[in-house]
Amino acid sequence: MQLSDEEEDYNLSLSKFESMLKTNKVLFFDSEEFEDIILHYLDMGKANLAKKALKLALEQHPRSTGLKLVQVEMLVYDDKLDQAEKLLNELYAIEPTNEEIYIQQANIFSKRDNHEKAVELLNIALKYTDDYADVYNLMGMEYLFMDNLEMAKESFIKCLEEDFEDQSALYNVVYCFEFLDQNQEAIDYLTQYIDKNPYSEIAWHQVGRLHYGLKEYENAIRAFDYATLIDDEFLGAFMERAKALERLKKYEEAIESYNRTIELDDATSYALLRIGKCYEKLGNKVQALNFFNKTVHEDPLLDKGWIAITDFYVRQKNFQKALFFVNKALAIDNQNRMYWKRYATINKQMNFFEEAEFGYRKAVEFGDYALDTWLFWVDILQFLGEFETCIQTLLQASEYFPEENEVEYRLAGLYFMIQDTTKAKFHLSNALRLNFDNYIILEDLFPVVWTRKMVQNYIAKHKK
Repeated sequence: MQLSDEEEDYNLSLSKFESMLKTNKVLFFDSEEFEDIILHYLDMGKANLAKKALKLALEQHPRSTGLKLVQVEMLVYDDKLDQAEKLLNELYAIEPTNEEIYIQQANIFSKRDNHEKAVELLNIALKYTDDYADVYNLMGMEYLFMDNLEMAKESFIKCLEEDFEDQSALYNVVYCFEFLDQNQEAIDYLTQYIDKNPYSEIAWHQVGRLHYGLKEYENAIRAFDYATLIDDEFLGAFMERAKALERLKKYEEAIESYNRTIELDDATSYALLRIGKCYEKLGNKVQALNFFNKTVHEDPLLDKGWIAITDFYVRQKNFQKALFFVNKALAIDNQNRMYWKRYATINKQMNFFEEAEFGYRKAVEFGDYALDTWLFWVDILQFLGEFETCIQTLLQASEYFPEENEVEYRLAGLYFMIQDTTKAKFHLSNALRLNFDNYIILEDLFPVVWTRKMVQNYIAKHKK
């Protein structure tokens, strides 16, 4: 690729400066050359080289406003705000119409968390600048700091009106729309933007993402297709396209799209995992397991990979292997309620009831308050003869499910088991009121209680 004259001059200046540092010879640069060199080193994170360049620059051009403004920028970068402000006041006295002075003042106020004043100064900068896009972009960022998403959105839109190729502003305006829960409005805006800039792969990608968020998967795929036609190495668009195809159950096409992401970059554990899931949906168990194994090989600390293998073996009813792999996932994340529930379910299937009870207990401890989790847990506690613990657990469950007949029938049965007839009748009455036909729970779980004449009479009385 041939460099422009400007780029060649820029590279020559850098080479000349670095050569000067090595030889200790003092060479002359004009002030603009120095500005470019200093800003280059700042962008590269090489603050020491930037400071050396600034020192030499000010020695050669002590009156240059541009260099002094760069000095302000470096003082702000070092959090020397008072020094920066003093220098800006001196520059203001010389050049009160220099927009960069107001931009740097705004930067100082922003650093001090006075974002309202920063916006005020940026509005003054707008009167003197030729680069409206940059100022609107900075203004948008200040509004983001203030959590004023509407004004931020408006500023980024103005920025894009001045420079429709400003990619950061495009991402930011979409972020504002999404944060304000204005997904459809964002699509409408991007549609207008694409009319002006039809070859913006980023805009098409964002349209696809927004349609995906609205569950409009066909429209999402169409947008991702445009993004990948414009840039056939747009990894993110291929990944999102694959996810949308999965949603539409087009698993073979989804696999192709995931494979394209692997061709473009190193295989990610996420892509391998999703390919495995697609093969499983297609009934190709061999390839599914192959890709699940590749997933954990690629990233042994990806718990979702181990869980995918766990679920695979659960569906095959190979609980011994499933238990091995769920333990792998728990070794990585032992506070995941869903993993503990799987652990409990697998142990229950293998008749390891104490381990199953422990798993359900941990699942609830880490926030799984689903009704079936409570019920599986108490049924195992009952099987283990832990009636008092059963009752306490059900009373805890009743706080989440105060009108649940399955909880009430179990409480009735347990109170009958421990000979607390008053409480047993109270809960049985509640249960029969909530769902009379479900009294079969007593027959299934508490056959000894069910055969009692008193219980039969109580149920018969409620039937009337």
